[in-house]
Amino acid sequence: MPATRSTPDIIMIVVTLLLLSIGIIMVYSASADLGLYKFDDAFFFAKRQLLFAGVGIAAMFFIMNINYMTWRVWSKILLIICFVLLIAVLIPGVGMVRGGARSWIGVGAFSIQPSEFMKLAMITFLAKYLSEHQKKITSLKKGLVPTLGLVMVAFAMIMLQPDLGTGAVMVGTSIVMVFVAGARISHFVGMGLIGLIGLAGLIISAPYRIKRITSFLDPWSDPLGSGFQIIQSLYSLGPGGLLGLGLGQSRQKFGYLPEPQTDFIFAILSEELGFIGAVFVLILFSLLLWRGIRIALGAPDLFGSFLAIGIIGMVAIQVMINIGVVTGLMPVTGITLPFLSYGGSSLTLMLASIGVILNISRYSRY
Repeated sequence: MPATRSTPDIIMIVVTLLLLSIGIIMVYSASADLGLYKFDDAFFFAKRQLLFAGVGIAAMFFIMNINYMTWRVWSKILLIICFVLLIAVLIPGVGMVRGGARSWIGVGAFSIQPSEFMKLAMITFLAKYLSEHQKKITSLKKGLVPTLGLVMVAFAMIMLQPDLGTGAVMVGTSIVMVFVAGARISHFVGMGLIGLIGLAGLIISAPYRIKRITSFLDPWSDPLGSGFQIIQSLYSLGPGGLLGLGLGQSRQKFGYLPEPQTDFIFAILSEELGFIGAVFVLILFSLLLWRGIRIALGAPDLFGSFLAIGIIGMVAIQVMINIGVVTGLMPVTGITLPFLSYGGSSLTLMLASIGVILNISRYSRY
């Protein structure tokens, strides 16, 4: 292992903190009315987001100073712990139900979402496995099937909650890692066809998923039902124009767009800060992706490279899905926008994950 660099990637730190700051401001702007109505406190969501951000920043800087090879040693144990938590969350009385999904473990308002942490645990485990068995990944039976088989077991457990958005991000990230490791495209095509059949089965098995697909294709066919969220999101994007209506001046957050501080916060941001504000945020995410790829390419070993590409891939996929939903390019699925959306587990996990990449950057040759 080469000598540690004096400093981690400063650009990545600055970009992350900028996104986080924008997120805290937008969470307050999007949720002030809702917080006042539900909890008689306009700062209810903003204060909690500040708390989550504080914990996440502390985790980021702490993990930034932990040698990333430590995660190689603990990868299997972390994966097992996350599997146990995924089982525990399904037990009545242990798992908490919110919005029809049993996805949380905790007490009262403070809880964790095990599926979020499974994403990072799976990335860490796959980075170790692929770095040790990269040659096997070109074999369908010995490499690709066992690897993606493990991923699909975790996906199935997450779907029992159900949480399609988080599961999709985990699967997508795993596929990116396996592809980068050298899996054959022909194998991906065959397994992709099987995956499409399985996805069709998942959609058919749940009527609400069918409604989401039909509303995605034509949201105005059911404007007060399954198409409501997409339509209201588009109503947020349109009036924003070039410069936006102004910070705090959103109209859609007043009871039109459900939970505007979480999955649809980008719609509120676009409405208030306009095209320029939205593009600025996308530029920040692009910078984050660029630095992450550079760190991965310059990592001194395969484990560090796969770990960095997995984490930055997770961020990129989650951003694409969230913004795709907000802009009507993808069916509605419950997934947060990294660093901006309200949410404790998601925000803490993302900041901790950036801490891992920052440690790799201290060894990376780029």
